[in-house]
Amino acid sequence: MPPVKPMLAKSVPTIPAGQSYEPKWDGFRAIVFRDGDEVEIGSRNTKPITRYFPEVVAAALRELPERCVVDGEIVIASADGSGLDFEALLQRIHPADSRVQLLARETPAVLVAFDLLAVDDEDLTGLPFADRRAQLEQVLPGGGPGVYLTRVTTDADEAAEWFEQFEGAGLDGVVAKDPASRYQPDKRVMAKIKHTRTADCVVAGYRVHKQADDAVGSLLLGLYDDDGRLASVGVTSSFPMARRKELFAELQPLVVGPDDLGEHPWSEAAQASGSRTPTEAAGSRWNSGKDLSFVPLRPERVVEVRYDHMEGVRFRHTAQFERWRPDREPESCTYAQLEVPVRFDLADVLG
Repeated sequence: MPPVKPMLAKSVPTIPAGQSYEPKWDGFRAIVFRDGDEVEIGSRNTKPITRYFPEVVAAALRELPERCVVDGEIVIASADGSGLDFEALLQRIHPADSRVQLLARETPAVLVAFDLLAVDDEDLTGLPFADRRAQLEQVLPGGGPGVYLTRVTTDADEAAEWFEQFEGAGLDGVVAKDPASRYQPDKRVMAKIKHTRTADCVVAGYRVHKQADDAVGSLLLGLYDDDGRLASVGVTSSFPMARRKELFAELQPLVVGPDDLGEHPWSEAAQASGSRTPTEAAGSRWNSGKDLSFVPLRPERVVEVRYDHMEGVRFRHTAQFERWRPDREPESCTYAQLEVPVRFDLADVLG
């Protein structure tokens, strides 16, 4: 088969009835091609990521059918095995081969399989999902140690339990599939139900928009920790261009000037650049070459944002702007307001 783009999912607010349900894994989407002794792994955009996961290649040779195409997710368990570690996955991209080999030994990744697109010479993408799943269960034991078969249920109540419980192991929701649907590459025909929460955060700076010097690209968000330090937790950035320019004008009175950079909560980064655009107060986990300069603001404004879940001390994805909170004091924006999922053992999810 030629390179295949994975089938995608659209967000829905609640678990739909009459579907086939699976846990939503938080890793790298992967289409794995095996043809005898050859294995290729394609990413969501079909770019090859084979070299970053030599242990997954070895597992595919050991545990997948000799000729097949499997849709799944590459994940890494945390050091204590209790949940998923997305940060460890990010470390795999772009390093030297020697570093990849070291990480493959120290923090091995596994493949969680959830669809079978081809086996031997048969293209299965035109079959109903229920049939593809049945064949996947027949050809793939899925018990590891390198390839696992994701759970599946047609019981909406059980899916609702997974939605609540599995977040404690680092998963981020539930996927619903029509049992009668064929595989449609790059089409949003599945449904995903993700956790959504809100938090009140301090706005401690902004980044200038790439295409306009008088527009805000993103707002930098902070929460106070137990020691009273303002920690960087992420950004919010979904604004129309007209609103971006309004925000730029509104925030100018709060800009911290060069002589007062030492007073900013992220002063070490601010003083390092000695300008109004200090660098790397809030690091990017996605692109080490990205321009991380920002304009520091006096931490006086509070914004309410929506987020799905935390990755360590930061929001896992870009937070969504909800509203300004002039009724909230910045000092009240602490980690204590965040909902903490009940811990759930990853082995129980994989099992």
